[in-house]
Amino acid sequence: MRSLQRIAFALLAIFALPVQVTAQDYPNRQITLMVPLAAGGGMDFIARTFAAKLSERLGKPVLVENRVGGGTIVATVALAKAPPDGYTLLLVPSPTLTTNLAVYKSLPYDARKDFAPVALTSDVGFALVVNPSLPIHSVADLIKYAKEKPGELIAGTSGAATMVHLAGELLMAKTGIKIRHAHYRGSPPAMNDVVAGHIHMMFSDPVTGAALAKDGKVRALGVSSKTRIAAMPDLTPIAELGVPGYSATNWHVVIAPANTPPEIVAKLSAEIRAISAMPEISQKISGLGLIPMQSPPPAELKTFLEEEITTWGKFVTDIGLAGSM
Repeated sequence: MRSLQRIAFALLAIFALPVQVTAQDYPNRQITLMVPLAAGGGMDFIARTFAAKLSERLGKPVLVENRVGGGTIVATVALAKAPPDGYTLLLVPSPTLTTNLAVYKSLPYDARKDFAPVALTSDVGFALVVNPSLPIHSVADLIKYAKEKPGELIAGTSGAATMVHLAGELLMAKTGIKIRHAHYRGSPPAMNDVVAGHIHMMFSDPVTGAALAKDGKVRALGVSSKTRIAAMPDLTPIAELGVPGYSATNWHVVIAPANTPPEIVAKLSAEIRAISAMPEISQKISGLGLIPMQSPPPAELKTFLEEEITTWGKFVTDIGLAGSM
């Protein structure tokens, strides 16, 4: 019996050795950072910016791979099935790990169990804009108008249950107003209809909103984030404009497969946080109209994710969108 126990312990030590060596020697080959959206967009730019710096700091190439499909689901499932060795990572937007859990009837991944959060990179706030023909010059005006004419205002969205849609739903929930939503296939056609006056308002990406506001084609009222956005520095957060506690953003986070050695996760997290602290990186992120983020370490990030899952899951359920897809 003792001989069998010694053999068992020896086998366990042998099988444990590769993980220990990998953690100690990491990285010793190329790392792949997947992006679930097409090349050329904001997330792709963020991924390539961080990948370039990670390559320099780790001494090994970090390749960005655009794995598109299923509204981020294809890439997310691929990560869940990848070896937990730190050589396959994924940059995802917050709905993939939060609102999708409630919105979809079922998902081929478990956001709580299948991934190890590594680090936040950036946040996306939205500009609340209206057609300039409306007698609405502030958030207070909008709330007053909507209360006097409930259901008359129509807000465009980039699709049902997207964060742009939920930003409008949250504004209604926080203020007691009633607006209607018109769902489009993406933000550009929705914004076109705001400019044309076919619909009245929407939550826009700040770069587009800033350009159109400058040309007088829309009127910007506030931003959905808790902080100001570099693309529209004079625009005040809605939370400071009579809607306390209001915040609707779409943050980006790097995740690894579950069971990735904690030492590897910690190393990657420290490197990404160091990169985020570089002024040149903050400037690049701000230049896209995004908000640079300084991520908490992995344990605190995991707590943050759980809080976001709970908060947005409850909200999606409360407004009747749970299981709508």
